[in-house]
Amino acid sequence: MKLHLAQAGDRNQFTGYGTGYVMVNQQRYQRSVVVTPSALHEDWPVTGVEVLNAEALRFLLELKPEILLLGTGAKQVFPRPAALREFAQAQIGVESMDTPAACRTFNILMAEGRNVAAAIIV
Repeated sequence: MKLHLAQAGDRNQFTGYGTGYVMVNQQRYQRSVVVTPSALHEDWPVTGVEVLNAEALRFLLELKPEILLLGTGAKQVFPRPAALREFAQAQIGVESMDTPAACRTFNILMAEGRNVAAAIIV
């Protein structure tokens, strides 16, 4: 599915998604990515919620978003609560949702000027 949003200037936005991929700024990615309005990290090595480890989560904490959207693929899957403890301590909201919902929500929050990050598991 392609998404259409008013021009975001030089900020990143999701422009499409489908089975096994997401598109950011018309570029297709077939592996997990982390997207903020100003940065795209293609080397996020997470392949599923069940393999979220301290290193992967630490990287997300270092981005210091106001809210983290965790796109978990075709279905909404929740990570272990203990894995998210440090986000709560840092007062960073975490929302787990299926990938299409995470892409759409990121675009809305980014357009509002929010400090949002999307960690998309493909």
